[in-house]
Amino acid sequence: MGKIAIRIDGRRVQTDEGNTVAAALINEGVWGFRRSPQGESRGPLCAMGICFECRVTIDGEAHRRACMEICRAEMEVATDG
Repeated sequence: MGKIAIRIDGRRVQTDEGNTVAAALINEGVWGFRRSPQGESRGPLCAMGICFECRVTIDGEAHRRACMEICRAEMEVATDG
């Protein structure tokens, strides 16, 4: 597998082809993916799509589960964690 480029919060990064968005974020040191209604930082908990704690915005579409999305070249990922 090769490397692909994606954008995380406007920053261009390289990740391995086949990585989930959650893995790419964690590999870049991003642990807070979103904020709870009380303002607490949230990130992956179950890593299998059940808990919805890893929601991010992907290519302008909010509330996508980062643990369930495979990275695509040039995708834009926005966190609010």
